[in-house]
Amino acid sequence: MTLPLAGIRVLTLENFGAGPFGSMYLADLGAEVIKIENAEAGGDATRNMGPHYLGENDSHFYQTFNLNKKSILLNLKVPAGQEVFKKLVATSHVVMNNLRGDQPTKLGLDYAALKSANPRIVCAHLSAYGRDNERRGWPGYDYLMQAEAGFLHLTGEPGSAPARMGLSIIDYMTGITTSLGILAALIGVMRDHTGRDVDVSLFDVALHQLTYPGNWYLNEGTRTERLPRSAHPSAVPVQLYKTADGWIFLMCMTEKFWQALVEALGRNDLLIDPRFVTAAVRRQHRDALTPILDSEFSRLGTDEWLSRLQGLLPAAPVYDLPQALDNPFLQTLGMIKNVPHPQKPDFRALANPIRLDGQRLPSTSAAALGADTETVLRSIGYNDHELKTLKAAGAL
Repeated sequence: MTLPLAGIRVLTLENFGAGPFGSMYLADLGAEVIKIENAEAGGDATRNMGPHYLGENDSHFYQTFNLNKKSILLNLKVPAGQEVFKKLVATSHVVMNNLRGDQPTKLGLDYAALKSANPRIVCAHLSAYGRDNERRGWPGYDYLMQAEAGFLHLTGEPGSAPARMGLSIIDYMTGITTSLGILAALIGVMRDHTGRDVDVSLFDVALHQLTYPGNWYLNEGTRTERLPRSAHPSAVPVQLYKTADGWIFLMCMTEKFWQALVEALGRNDLLIDPRFVTAAVRRQHRDALTPILDSEFSRLGTDEWLSRLQGLLPAAPVYDLPQALDNPFLQTLGMIKNVPHPQKPDFRALANPIRLDGQRLPSTSAAALGADTETVLRSIGYNDHELKTLKAAGAL
């Protein structure tokens, strides 16, 4: 497969989830993504994050976010390391980091510092709160963003303690948003021959994800609250319902789907019930409709209902994590793939969701700490003697 980003070199200084998740998309699409890691710090912190490890300085957690990437050791806090870095920048297209907002300028990672080495370089900064405000020096993580942006208040059952989403969705969305910004900037370089800074923050992305509930409040003062059964704030019935052996999630987002549901249940009387005849009145009488549908769905198991509803309206089973990953449909899709690792030849990972010409993107395991240092530095002209000198100077 010819990958669309083949020939693009990305230098990245990154840790944990958001930055690595975003740069992995670039690597999956063919970019040469080179992680710059500091040996004294043990490299990316997730190399030693448990509970499952793959030898020294490697873990399942690290592999999750770093497939298809190279790794070099380089210390940017010493002059010799900065000199090497500038030479790498001259041969690269992107410099990406997910440091605190006050760090890129200090380390010389912004466009102002690097344009002399490469006027076409795109400098991407993924931070917690941005680089140009009073919080630029604050560290931050996904869970904190969910808390302050209102996500915990919107998640869970009414009356329960605030609850976060089960996954670090803000990290992942911020990583993807950063990659989109990078690709847009690269297109701009093709046109204008000039690089730039691209800034994305976890906090901004979290706020942007408030979408229509955010606009409802900003424009109408509407306060969206938690609803029972993970219900949609306006469309009804869109929520969980009990079956004979579990739960099913229905999404009757349109009148067509509501009518299909009523017919499938054999309850055409609901179509003329004044409480349910329109979307607006169904929203007002949501609590009255829930026990009626629970009673109907409790007659059969989830699988039987899914079989009956298939193709008629959107519905899904409610699975736990093992059920979700053991679902045979994933094998049909090719969403689980083998990515052999030196310590675990049968290592499996989830595939990138993008397909090109009907094919899944190829994957290789993430490189060991510093595994590509000599190869990458030799590619920009360093010889054996110079590499030894750099090591003595504390740059590698």
